Amino acid sequence: MIYLEATMILIAGIGALLVGMGILSDNMKRFANTRLEGALNKISDSKIKGFGVGVATTAVVQSSGVTTVMVVGLVNAGVISLLQATTIIMGANVGTTITAQIAALQSFNFVIFAMVFAFIGSFVDLFFKKEKLKTIGRILQGLGLIFVGFYLLGDAMNVFKSAAFVINLLANMKNPFLLLLIGIVLTAIFQSSSAITAIIISMVIAGIVIGGGGNASLYIILGSNIGTTIVAWYASLGANVNAKRASLIHILFNLTGSLIFMVFLLLWPSFNDVVLKALFLKEATQIAMFHTFFNLACALMFLPFSAYFVKVSEKLIKVKDQDKRATIVLEERLLNSPSLAIPQLKKELVVIAGNAMNCLRLAFNSFLFKDLKKEEAINDCIKNGSNLTQQTIEYLIKLSGQRLSRKEKIIASKLFHTINDVERISDLASNLIKYTKTCLELDLVFTEAALKELESMFVVMENLFIESMAVFITSDKEKYLQVEFLEDSVDRKRKEIVDSHIKRLNEGKCRPESSPILINLVANLERAADHLHYIAKEFVF
Repeated sequence: MIYLEATMILIAGIGALLVGMGILSDNMKRFANTRLEGALNKISDSKIKGFGVGVATTAVVQSSGVTTVMVVGLVNAGVISLLQATTIIMGANVGTTITAQIAALQSFNFVIFAMVFAFIGSFVDLFFKKEKLKTIGRILQGLGLIFVGFYLLGDAMNVFKSAAFVINLLANMKNPFLLLLIGIVLTAIFQSSSAITAIIISMVIAGIVIGGGGNASLYIILGSNIGTTIVAWYASLGANVNAKRASLIHILFNLTGSLIFMVFLLLWPSFNDVVLKALFLKEATQIAMFHTFFNLACALMFLPFSAYFVKVSEKLIKVKDQDKRATIVLEERLLNSPSLAIPQLKKELVVIAGNAMNCLRLAFNSFLFKDLKKEEAINDCIKNGSNLTQQTIEYLIKLSGQRLSRKEKIIASKLFHTINDVERISDLASNLIKYTKTCLELDLVFTEAALKELESMFVVMENLFIESMAVFITSDKEKYLQVEFLEDSVDRKRKEIVDSHIKRLNEGKCRPESSPILINLVANLERAADHLHYIAKEFVF
């Protein structure tokens, strides 16, 4: 009965540990949202910077798996290159070792006090209204739950250490390759190398000996390093070629490093006793420090050769004809990181707005030259925009379902308005086609002066589109002043064109039947300009 209870406590401890790590990871990402965006979106080709970003990001989110999934998403979205992804992944392996160092604190009688963080965090989350304070509260909740997990694991291990069947089972696990496999399988199941390392440390603290001592526990650590790559491989399924290459690089890097250290430990079976025990008194610290040393040594060893990892991945995973397509911008793997998903969503909206403007341009030129040959191309353009818009709305709905900060909620709401404005521009393009058809049916002719005035108006609109998109992306207030000036210019152009038309009517130079077409045409162009103005105005904070 006692062993059944200990098993339940062990399971509960693992559950608390995994839940705590999840809460801590999610809220650390939320707390450092802007830093993550700046770090991951603006890194250069510098290997050191990429490595530093990987270390820092993983130290923040407490999971190399989360960082790697984000990297796969960014590669899939075309935001970062494969070389940049490689250096970030190498840094992520070092950043994740912090969890093992936290686990080693169990040996300092610190856990019983650290569990109080769960209560403090819950208190802050319940009774404070500011989103930033609530996020800090959830971070403390996660940290507290991790230590609760450690405490429960320690209780369970203290029971199992006196169980003969457990002692005999673990003592007989002396085959290094079996231990390596155990590390791989357990990490694949729990999807966290940090959790497996924490469990091993809890066993060591309880006095449970694995494989008769020596390097035995270190082989499991090496196996967990290989097992963690499965998370990234899952993330790349269904992604583009470069995303698959990024996950393959992660596998190659971790596998190569683990095998090199495997050979090293096999050739030096007393490494743990001679080196680690001489440097660190507590066994938990010895494992934690090996975990850190191993990942740091691999990163420093392979960082200069990161370009070769890229070349190998390109050789192994080749581009097929069906993969030669436009870059996917709406990357679902980034939904859990709103600070990264929102900029990608804005880039996609710029693409859709460009498509809408192209539809309007084609329709306007069709009117100018009384040419319906491109009617099908215009309709295809409008249909393509409609499909892109629907995909974007679905993505935005999914994003809105995430736990967003107050600012992110405001931006998400504004993006819904932007999508509506972009749709209206496409709708106006279809109106222009109708006017062209009417002109051809009624054989209406406009003077050269009228056509030149219309061209002049559309040139202003082209400039307005460029400036509006710039403000939409940057929220630049100075550029917004230019948007307002151009929008006013379109309004003046509309009035001038209508006044000039009335004057030509009075002079008998234009037919009265052309009036509704011309007036409606310029009114539609003005409405399109209004929508461009609205897009920019929404994003001037």
